[in-house]
Amino acid sequence: MSKPAVTGAIETVEMHTGGEPVRIVTAGYPEVEGTTILDKRRFAAERLDRLRHLLMFEPRGHRDMYGVIPVAPDIEDADLAVLFMHNEGYSTMCGHAVIALGRWAIDSGLVAAAGDPTSVRIQCPCGLVTARVAMRDGRTGEVAFESVPAFALAIDRSVTVEGLGALSLDIGYGGAFYAVLPAASIGLDVLGSPTRDLADAASAVTAAVMDQVDIAHPDDPELGYLYGTILTDDADGRSRETPSANVCVFANAQVDRSPTGSGVTARIALMRARGTIAPGEAAYFESITRAVFRGRALEKTTVGPHDAVTVEVTGHAHYTGSARFTVENDDMLAGGFLLR
Repeated sequence: MSKPAVTGAIETVEMHTGGEPVRIVTAGYPEVEGTTILDKRRFAAERLDRLRHLLMFEPRGHRDMYGVIPVAPDIEDADLAVLFMHNEGYSTMCGHAVIALGRWAIDSGLVAAAGDPTSVRIQCPCGLVTARVAMRDGRTGEVAFESVPAFALAIDRSVTVEGLGALSLDIGYGGAFYAVLPAASIGLDVLGSPTRDLADAASAVTAAVMDQVDIAHPDDPELGYLYGTILTDDADGRSRETPSANVCVFANAQVDRSPTGSGVTARIALMRARGTIAPGEAAYFESITRAVFRGRALEKTTVGPHDAVTVEVTGHAHYTGSARFTVENDDMLAGGFLLR
């Protein structure tokens, strides 16, 4: 395995949102070139991908590590722009990371605190997302972000999955596309079944949908791909006391420890399409770590031919530390590896 070209240390701030890691690069990363953020995403994938391996894979990370690369924004009113990285590549949206980034942007001085809440405008590959960070006694706290327009691509779509047969599922977009179906429909329970069984089944569904369904976004072809599958408890979560449990399995069988911010956005869009949630109404979503995000339907809009809605997602992120990663010349495993 070739050694990544690292001339110095790469420094990071380490956070988690609902147990899902957020590794934010703060220094030492090469310039990511490109005119637009999607250009930069492409440049990172084609020219700097060894650094993703370095930071996401073992021995510095693990199969389920998640990272953020701040880049220069190309939207005038954005406070910052970011690329998201994981075990397979670079996603177009990540809600749990946006929640962490809201706190970090203010705590690091990148954005000045300006009342309660303080807004942080974050350009993601899917578009501009606004995080509103609660301020209490000069400290950052809960973060709510307003999504890009979200919509239902398919309702009750039939897909044949190897080993599972014909299944009915929905496909929603919340900055990334997800297949969504009840875990019970494949004989599993979100909070009771082994995580490996959930991951294997969701990955099989993802593969089938990618093979059988045309996934397209009207705004840009690079947004048109299935990111993962969300297994749910088939509840609507419209009570804080009884949140709807779900698990998102994305990329290369990566299991989200959080309720998944872009997944919650997609679920709210699907609920709006089914007429099971009203504008302004909130629903609550619980992950396998029992962390909870609140989702709220906001304004109606359209995306190409699709009826759409903006969604507010609220959650908490916490700091876990900081790191300074280096590479020694004689380290034959410096490029990273994955076991499982």
